[in-house]
Amino acid sequence: MDFEEFRTRGKEMVDYVTDYLESIEQRPVYPLVEPGYLRQLIPDSAPQQPDSFEDLMKDVERVIMPGVTHWQSPHFHAYFPAAISFPALLADILSGAIGCIGFSWAASPACTELETVMLDWLGKMLDLPEEFLAGTSSGGGGVIQGTASESTLVALLAARNKMVTQIQAKSPDLEEVMIRSKLVAYTSEQSHSSVERAGLIAGVKMRKLPTDEKFSLRGEALKQALEKDKALGLIPFYLCATLGTTPSCAFDNIMELGPICNSENIWMHIDAAYAGSAFICPEFRPLLNGVEFSDSFNFNPHKWLLVNFDCSAMWVKKRSALIGAFKMDPLYLKHDHQDSGLITDYRHWQIPLGRRFRSLKMWFVLRLYGVKGLQEHIRKVDLAHEFENLVRQDDQFEIINDVVLGLVCFRFKGSNDLNEKLIKRINEMRKIHIVPCQLRDKFVLRLAICARTVESKHVQYAWQNIKEIATDIQAGRQ
Repeated sequence: MDFEEFRTRGKEMVDYVTDYLESIEQRPVYPLVEPGYLRQLIPDSAPQQPDSFEDLMKDVERVIMPGVTHWQSPHFHAYFPAAISFPALLADILSGAIGCIGFSWAASPACTELETVMLDWLGKMLDLPEEFLAGTSSGGGGVIQGTASESTLVALLAARNKMVTQIQAKSPDLEEVMIRSKLVAYTSEQSHSSVERAGLIAGVKMRKLPTDEKFSLRGEALKQALEKDKALGLIPFYLCATLGTTPSCAFDNIMELGPICNSENIWMHIDAAYAGSAFICPEFRPLLNGVEFSDSFNFNPHKWLLVNFDCSAMWVKKRSALIGAFKMDPLYLKHDHQDSGLITDYRHWQIPLGRRFRSLKMWFVLRLYGVKGLQEHIRKVDLAHEFENLVRQDDQFEIINDVVLGLVCFRFKGSNDLNEKLIKRINEMRKIHIVPCQLRDKFVLRLAICARTVESKHVQYAWQNIKEIATDIQAGRQ
C-alpha cells in the first residue's frame, strides 16, 4: 500500500466506519455465535502473497461483524459506557501515524508535554485541589494510564514503597521482605475485582470491608478494621475508596474515610473510573468532596467523556512517590534534560515502558466539544431516571440502588432463579444487552446509559422488551 492507495483506502474506511455507526441500531446488539466460531472462517496460516483490500473488507463483514458485541449501539446497556466520538477517532489516526513511543520527554517532547497540560486542563474541569496539578509548585501532577486497574495497582505499589522506605528509615535493620509480610490494604466489598487483584500482584493482604445499607464504605468500618489489624501487629498502608462502584454506582464516604487515612499515615486512592466524568458538571461535583484527603485519584475519560479507549486519567499529590517506586535509568534511556527539573519522564509513572500518544485524543475532544458540550453529554443521565420511573410504575419490579448517575439496578420481584431466567432470555433475544450483579443476597439486573447516541426512545424500547419477556416468563410461555 503506497501513499496514494492509503489516501484512497483511508477515505473508504472513514465511509465504512461512518456507515457502520450510522446504521448500528439495525444490527443485533449481541452476537449469535459459539466459542471457536472464527477459526473455521479463516485459513490456518497467513497468506504467502498479499490479499486485496476489497477481499479483506468483505471478510470484515463475513468474519468479524458476526462476532462483535456492538458497544456503541444505543441498545447496549451493559457494564458501563465505552463511549467514542468522531474527534477522538480522528486523533487516534493521527497518533497512529506519528507512531512515537513516548516513554521519555526526549522520545517525543510533544507527547509528554501535551499529556501534562491535558491532565491539568481536565483537573481544572473537575475542580481538583491545586496539589494535583503539574502547573503548580506543589509537586503533584497527572498521567494517562491504560485502565483504572493499572492506576489502582500503580498507586498501591507506590504506597507500599513509601511505607517500606519510611519504616526502614526508622529501623534500618528491618528487611523489606519482613515489612511487606505485615502490610495490609483495605477496600470495600463492593469495589472492583481489579483492586483485589492489585493486592495479589503486590503480594500484600487486602481486606474487603463491609458496607452500609446503601453499599457505601463508612469510616466506622475502617476504624474497626484498623484496630483489629494493628492489634495483630500488622501495618495498614493503603485504602482504595470507590466513587461509583461497578455493581450499583455506590459512593464510599470519603469525607469520613479521608481524615482517618491522613491521621493513620494510610495512602488513600480514589477509584472513580465511571463516575469521575460526571464531576465536570457543577451539580455532580459535590460527590467528589473529600478528594482533598486523597493521595491519588483516577477516572476513565474512555468510559463517559467521549475519549476512545484507552485513556485512564490519574493524578497524584506527590509525583516523587510514584517515581520513587518505579524509577529505572539504564544508559540507553537517559537524556540531557532528565535532571533539569523542567520535564517529566512518564516511564517512571507507570508499569510499562512504552506509551502511545493518547493525549492527542483528549486534546481533540476537549477542543471540539468544549466543556459545555461534554457537560451536555453527561446530563443524559436524565435517561436513567426516566427508566427508573418506568420500573417504579410497575408493581412487579423493584429498584435496588439509589439512581445517582446513569445506572439503574432493578429486579423482577421474586426469586433469584426467576431473575436469572429473565436476563438470560433478554440477552438471547439480542434486542438489548444488559448484565447482572449481586447485591447482598439478591441477583440484580443492571441497565446503564451507555452509547453517545442513546435517546429516550431507546430507553422506552428497552423497558418494553424487558416487560414483555417478564410477562411471558410469568405466564410460563418461556
